[in-house]
Amino acid sequence: MLWGSGTPRREFMHVDDLADALVYLLRHYSGAQHVNVGVGEDVTIAELAQLIARVVGYRGRFVLDTTKPDGTPRKLMDVSKLTAMGWTAKIGLEDGLKSTYDWYQTNDAAARSPQAGGARASHRV
Repeated sequence: MLWGSGTPRREFMHVDDLADALVYLLRHYSGAQHVNVGVGEDVTIAELAQLIARVVGYRGRFVLDTTKPDGTPRKLMDVSKLTAMGWTAKIGLEDGLKSTYDWYQTNDAAARSPQAGGARASHRV
């Protein structure tokens, strides 16, 4: 079940790209004006759901609950200033989802292992 029409657009950035962008700015920028950090691309909520389904192997269908709110139609950063400074994101959305899902599977399995007491181990990331 997806809330809304599935048409609102959102921008997603991998945390490793965010960290890289912040280090880049610390090294290359000392101005007083803000600099937006993002990838400068967005996808619809429906596209995101399909992409996640592909990554995790979900073969079911999605139902849009249009009685629920869509929220803001679009959330996208203008990253032209950062791009002009020479920085761009390196990790695409699908690759980021794949690596995050792989990490989750590995760590969830480790937390459920007999060495972890058979229960979820508490850990911080």
